[in-house]
Amino acid sequence: MIFEKIREIVVEQLGVNEEDVKLETRFIEDLEADSLDLFQVIMELEDAFDVKVEEVENIKTVADAVNFIEKATEK
Repeated sequence: MIFEKIREIVVEQLGVNEEDVKLETRFIEDLEADSLDLFQVIMELEDAFDVKVEEVENIKTVADAVNFIEKATEK
């Protein structure tokens, strides 16, 4: 479920095809996101999952985002 929501956000924010967003997909290299694009994605993730991303530089792939959200939302 987390992956699907993240994929939805990435598709919406970056204007990429859903099938191009996989766990191993890199935001900058594969999706050609610039720092502003990545900032917008992170802001949407924070809103959607009610988390705060402090170290944006650690999120390079979709899997990094999924792992971060999973850890941040553990109870």
